[in-house]
Amino acid sequence: MDGFIGDGNLRYRPEQVVDIYYKLRLLPSAWMTLDYQHIANPAYNADRGPVDVYGVRAHFEF
Repeated sequence: MDGFIGDGNLRYRPEQVVDIYYKLRLLPSAWMTLDYQHIANPAYNADRGPVDVYGVRAHFEF
């Protein structure tokens, strides 16, 4: 596991995530989703973060 999140000398703390999203219907066959995530102690490491992640998704049906 440490190959992905550190060198094995981590200050372990619980990872805490807040996720907020909003879905907009643009047309009868098109949607857009806006997303925000706030992550405290990413990868269970108190020495990292906090991190804010923003996202936009689009969905179309033909």
